[in-house]
Amino acid sequence: MNRDAFLSAAARGCGASARAVGRAAITSGRWTAFGLRGLFRLLKKLFFLLVGRGEGLGLTNGRLRIAMLAFGIVYLTIVGRMVQYAVAPDVGAVAKASQQVAAVSRPDIVDRNGQVLATDIKVSSLYAEPKNIIDVDEAVELLSGALPELNRDELRARLSTKKGFVWLKREVTPREQVAVFRLGIPGVGFIQENKRIYPNGDIVAHILGFADVDNKGIAGIEKYLDTSGMTAKAAAIAADGGRMEPIHLALDLKVQHAVRDELAAGIKKFKAIAGSAAIADVDTGEIVSLVSLPDYDPNNPVDALKPDRINRVNVGVFEMGSTMKALTIAMGLDSGKFNLQSRMDARAPLQYGKFRIHDFHPTNRVLTIPEVFVHSSNIGTARIALGMGVDAHKAFLAKMRQLNRLQTELPESARPILPPRWGELNTITISFGHGLAIAPIQSVMAVGALVNGGYLMTPTFMQRTAAEARAASVQVLKPSTSVAMRYLMRLNAEKGSAKKADIPGYRVGGKTGTAEKVVGGRYAKNKNLTAFTAVFPMDKPKYMMLVVLDEPQALPETHGFATSGWNVVPVGGKMVERIAPLLGVEPIYDAPPAQDLLASIGATVGAVR
Repeated sequence: MNRDAFLSAAARGCGASARAVGRAAITSGRWTAFGLRGLFRLLKKLFFLLVGRGEGLGLTNGRLRIAMLAFGIVYLTIVGRMVQYAVAPDVGAVAKASQQVAAVSRPDIVDRNGQVLATDIKVSSLYAEPKNIIDVDEAVELLSGALPELNRDELRARLSTKKGFVWLKREVTPREQVAVFRLGIPGVGFIQENKRIYPNGDIVAHILGFADVDNKGIAGIEKYLDTSGMTAKAAAIAADGGRMEPIHLALDLKVQHAVRDELAAGIKKFKAIAGSAAIADVDTGEIVSLVSLPDYDPNNPVDALKPDRINRVNVGVFEMGSTMKALTIAMGLDSGKFNLQSRMDARAPLQYGKFRIHDFHPTNRVLTIPEVFVHSSNIGTARIALGMGVDAHKAFLAKMRQLNRLQTELPESARPILPPRWGELNTITISFGHGLAIAPIQSVMAVGALVNGGYLMTPTFMQRTAAEARAASVQVLKPSTSVAMRYLMRLNAEKGSAKKADIPGYRVGGKTGTAEKVVGGRYAKNKNLTAFTAVFPMDKPKYMMLVVLDEPQALPETHGFATSGWNVVPVGGKMVERIAPLLGVEPIYDAPPAQDLLASIGATVGAVR
């Protein structure tokens, strides 16, 4: 055998040995199968092979050592690369995925008392490097055995690509992670990523919204954090090894629990299909509580997109019924054309063309403004609106921000539904709550301005001081008008439709409303939306509450009635009874009557019958 033939034979022999060892390493999927001992044995075999055959050919020891070293380096490089592809990750692709995962770090969200509402935890997610998978069928068989919920066809399709990185399953459990790890499949590994959790489940769902599997905000405050740059700021701080300070909401979790509990009980008792409630601080515009039922669990938001799971306070639009009368009367009083002694003729229905406007509980007499409010007279309210005129009515509602979309930190909002042509008949019906559909949060904002001295401020879900709110507000009513409206609302709790919410000690005032729902373009007589706007304590207003029930049913104890005074008002009363102590409102059991609230403006009124 000549020298060239010898070198060729040696190369083939060494190559076979190297390939055998490489296959063993790939098959086992462990570095130990091709560790330092294996490399040493390979080099030893090469050495004796070359030395033994070299003596027969008469080659010098120096030349044999050179040949051995050259072949050793070549095949060591080949085998090292084979092992790297088999058991080492694609550093570039995996590192890029890890950086992307680490970048999505969200700040904690807490309530006004520091209670955690949303936070991140670390979870493991399973990935694969398809170009390093040796046997796709075997990998599919093993992985589907450990994770039966994986679709085999989808799994095979993902592993059959030439990509450097693909996700196989996000957020695996510790038990699943151990099961996959024990399989020892080359090209499969885990990355730790952030998962958003909501410790209170569905309690605060419609305020918080939720984050998706990539930890990106999809709705509610979570989406606001992304669009406002707070999430990016939190990620930058996390990249430097720090943690951003929690985001403090105006929400009070204790109040939220109580409101949701009473609303759910009211829905169940009156067999309503849905309901909503909101509590606001009238001095700051802060939303202390917001509940909309049915809701969903943001930890598993599979129901979030169902039509009945919308945030009814921000996204729903409804005709608010007689609660709108408070705005109409405030408009008349603020204009100076009407005062508390003004009289409205309600002796007969109001005729307008072929339409006749009736009162639900007709008095068939002339009414003062307080009597119009307490008896919730459609006729009297319509006469006030007609006395102001269409243009003045529209201008006032626009000033109170009832005619345009109201935007808060929550990205979800709704545009009011206005009449296409607004004439006198529209002004008549809108004056008592029919013909204009608004988002309930717009009513919350407007009623707050009626009682806080006349300052209109955009509601906020974030904390702010009264000074900050006042600086950002617009005065839309005279202080004297606000005092008069406090009197009327308190009087309605003493003598009118809000009596069932007059909880002793807390000086509640409010206005009720019942509106027939529009079904198929027509008003349905047997489908009502009942609403109650309440304020407490009326001598020094601090909190405003709105409660709405959708299609409550009449019960024997309501004597066949399904109007607001029989259902949503007692629900609101129970809420006040539970939340007033939580909000620090001290009861005063010898509080003065409504009449005394007018002392600051020197107004007097006659007896209300």
